[in-house]
Amino acid sequence: MRVKHVLCIATNTAVMGPYERTVGFFFPEIAHPFEVLEEAGVAFEFASPLGGIVPEDGYDPSDEIQKKFRGSAAYRRLQHSRKLSEVDVRDYDAIFFPGGLGPMEDISKDRYVKQAVLQAWAAGKIVSAVCHGPVAFLGARLDDGAPFVKGHKLTSFSKAEEDGYAARDVSFDLEGVLREAGAQYTCADPWQPHLVVDGRLITGQNPASGTLVGKAIAEALAKVE
Repeated sequence: MRVKHVLCIATNTAVMGPYERTVGFFFPEIAHPFEVLEEAGVAFEFASPLGGIVPEDGYDPSDEIQKKFRGSAAYRRLQHSRKLSEVDVRDYDAIFFPGGLGPMEDISKDRYVKQAVLQAWAAGKIVSAVCHGPVAFLGARLDDGAPFVKGHKLTSFSKAEEDGYAARDVSFDLEGVLREAGAQYTCADPWQPHLVVDGRLITGQNPASGTLVGKAIAEALAKVE
């Protein structure tokens, strides 16, 4: 059986908002899915809109999984991420967008991100995201002009969570915009794990959902020839 490959597409944004909040990707949202996928024998590669260093937020040294990832070769590769415009996502079996606040700034509007989502989907690949990661889907439109998310079951960081976390730092409500674009959005209570699998589209609500997303990706990849 061949090795399956996941491309993790992370943010380059380190500071955002009117109060210049320090942001990046949220550390457990890569570390936890990576742990699951590595154990499943899946290869993980990294890209970002600009390439190079990927800023981070939310690292917890008391979490052994995060601590292990920080000391890994994968983490070192993450800090030398490939420039997304130079990557063909069709070479991978799945793409994955971690959250954190950073993606609300660059992943939300980068044209190569939208291209990656549409190319991966059209090629029959798995498209996945967690927390603020589904912001990658906004602005992606199918050939008929319909929003990529229209009619899809999915989740993301909820308005209730954002209101108590970073409402003053973000320029829009992710849950609300996904709903407006026609997504069949669901969520759990704030900070509780929640996973939605809609065929090849896999999404998790918040940091607590990262392991669930990793397991769902692994299960989906196991069915890929």
